Amino acid sequence: MLAVNDTTLELNAEFKKLASDEQVAQIAKTLEANGMKTVVVENGEEAKKFVLDMVPQGVEIYVGQSQTLEKLGLPAEFDKSGRYDAVRPKVFALDRKTQGDEIRKLRASPDYFIGSVQAVTETGQVLISSFGGSQLGAYAYGSATVIWVVGTQKLVKDLDEGLRRIEEYCLPSEDTRLLAAFGIHSANAKTLIVNREVVPGRITIVLVKEEIGI
Repeated sequence: MLAVNDTTLELNAEFKKLASDEQVAQIAKTLEANGMKTVVVENGEEAKKFVLDMVPQGVEIYVGQSQTLEKLGLPAEFDKSGRYDAVRPKVFALDRKTQGDEIRKLRASPDYFIGSVQAVTETGQVLISSFGGSQLGAYAYGSATVIWVVGTQKLVKDLDEGLRRIEEYCLPSEDTRLLAAFGIHSANAKTLIVNREVVPGRITIVLVKEEIGI
């Protein structure tokens, strides 16, 4: 279901349910087998500490738009502390109408890119849906290091259920956010499915055993 005109999208609350410890452990193993380093933490505080310990000070880093990261306070740590070469403030200092090419290039290949995802399947597929797609190139290839922080309510059985989660849970929430912020509806315009990472150590997934983000 796509958001069009003034349609109100209904949020399917079944996708808020946390995965069992057994499911988390099994999916973590599958992700590792698919070339994505995976760690499991108990809560957001542990996730934040892990990410801060993982990222060297001074590196070039882009922090994606994410309710998960906002809840953890990571944008402030990376974008405002002065300890990192933060790309996002540089992007927002530019004029979208006259400096669009520069913005696109800055977003395409930061050394580190931190964000979240919409769903992870039992077969170790990671789904990321986006309205504009600005983060997808960096996730797929452009960034040397990608870190995804993922609440375990985002773990699903298979690809079909993952796509359903995007349409029935993530989209209504994002649609509400965009309407409030910019007066426009959202849409699942572009979806990236990562089946495997071929570069060792490039992608790290932090699975958080609490409901965090959407």
